[in-house]
Amino acid sequence: MRYLSTISALALLAAAPACAQTANNLAALQGLAPFSALLNTDAGKAALDANYKVTGAIETGTANQPGLEPFAAQQARALRDAYITLGNGTQLADGLGSTLGGAYQAATPATIGQGKDGKTVFTNISPNIGNLLVYSVISAELDSNAGKYFFANGTYQQGKPPAVPASAAAMAFITAVNGKTDVMGKAYHLPAGSNGADPDGDSRPFQTEKKFLSYADPDYFGIPSSNTEWLDGAVPGTKSMGMKLLTSPSFPSGHTAYGYTEGVLLAILVPARYPQEITRAAEYGNNRIVVGAHYSMDVIGGRTVALYNLAQLLSNNPAYINQKFPKTQPITDYGAAVTAARADLTKALETSTGTGIGTAARDDTSRFANASANEAFYESTQTYSLPVVYPAQAAKPEDVAKTAPEAGHLLTAAFPYLTLKQADNILTATEGPGGGFLDNGSHFGLYSRLDLYKASLQAEAAAPKS
Repeated sequence: MRYLSTISALALLAAAPACAQTANNLAALQGLAPFSALLNTDAGKAALDANYKVTGAIETGTANQPGLEPFAAQQARALRDAYITLGNGTQLADGLGSTLGGAYQAATPATIGQGKDGKTVFTNISPNIGNLLVYSVISAELDSNAGKYFFANGTYQQGKPPAVPASAAAMAFITAVNGKTDVMGKAYHLPAGSNGADPDGDSRPFQTEKKFLSYADPDYFGIPSSNTEWLDGAVPGTKSMGMKLLTSPSFPSGHTAYGYTEGVLLAILVPARYPQEITRAAEYGNNRIVVGAHYSMDVIGGRTVALYNLAQLLSNNPAYINQKFPKTQPITDYGAAVTAARADLTKALETSTGTGIGTAARDDTSRFANASANEAFYESTQTYSLPVVYPAQAAKPEDVAKTAPEAGHLLTAAFPYLTLKQADNILTATEGPGGGFLDNGSHFGLYSRLDLYKASLQAEAAAPKS
């Protein structure tokens, strides 16, 4: 039986509790704090300069980025991806392939404005799957959203204003690195309060880029729209949606945190499609650049928050489980919740396709059918070719087992024949380039260089031979 939810994804995230920073928020803010120090060094300034240039090149289609489809199709997808299907993750499920993804999406439509309250209805396969997705995304989004106003102007703003000053504990993270607020605004000559800037700071690329490409395409629900409508706000008198990002600081990307959280979870629930789902998560984050909403640094920041948060959940970190979020049930044993959701999803997909998951996973004619293209695209998003900021970290591999041992759960949850030590060793062996703007040697920073695509291939290769 299908499970119906009338959660409005965008409204749910916007209605997050307006309270002081939690301990989990503080852990994320401390991990993201190196961003605030980028104006202090030549290396940091060079990274900011490269960030501006690569963002503009991706948004205008001149970056020569290896893509999964022609640029015009990517633009159209980026506009559809501007909507968040938090209630069931259906938009990320195409990474499961034409057969499994098609079955998933057929079973989990999002129907606009059909709820009794006029909100969008999300159909889910089971309460176990729906609750796992929503709980996980809210957990990551609260940490991501806590950073937006904090790094823009040193405040904490969730939901409706007025903003409140960030806690002394949070501000200490910026002080410790001699950091500054409004780094994007200052670096790109559009500081908070100036003409056309975000009044709070950290203006977005559609505000700072000299060459910005506007385009029109249907949105997720097929309604005529454009990227400027999604960035500036819906046009009065039309059915189009919009997020009015003119007054929403850029760093980090909440959409990317959402996309990676759901993409990795779907990869864990359907391990036979792990590399492809990781690619879909990377595509979703990259599409925030294509649509003009975010810089490459924002995307890396959102990805890092998502992977860090998921690893804490998967390890049953007491601070991350049994939390009370709106429209969800607390999860007291995250591993058990994953197991229950996987059982429900496997049964539903095998019933729908009439075959086993493994067979259906290989039956794929989607844009994810080319493994070489998947890997090339995914790797292009690991660092976006931003220059090294911390040379000491770039010169050595970081031992995941010592620095962030819980990270291995990102693999063991999908490939249970691996021990945690084996998974951590794989993550160490497959790490992406080090020394990026968040990779300062911290526990959190390590997550910015994890390469789950290469790691999942090694994990698959380590499967016991039958």
